[in-house]
Amino acid sequence: MQSFPSEILDEVKTHLIREQQEVTKQIEVVSDQDPFTEERMNDADAGTEANETTDHDRFAAMTDELKTKLEAIKSALIRIEDGSYGFCDECKEMIDTDRLSILPTATLCLSCEQKKKK
Repeated sequence: MQSFPSEILDEVKTHLIREQQEVTKQIEVVSDQDPFTEERMNDADAGTEANETTDHDRFAAMTDELKTKLEAIKSALIRIEDGSYGFCDECKEMIDTDRLSILPTATLCLSCEQKKKK
């Protein structure tokens, strides 16, 4: 089985580690802004509760999206370590490097991704 050159994988790994750190920080920032945290709930009055519920839903959605991104990054890092990075989970062919440069966490080649969406 063909594999990516180690220099390229090292660059991708470095990029993903930086992105992992950034997403982790973003999760912390969003969590700190959530109006339903323990500290903020104690300070809230009944009049602001409805607005805070809406804000909480928004922050929860953002946190979920960031956590999903973080899991994809972790998964890509594992694939780099075990040698399966850059290969389509469905057809097992190499994923185009242009696709990986845009979406380094991709697990499907473009063809299989399009089939999945149908």
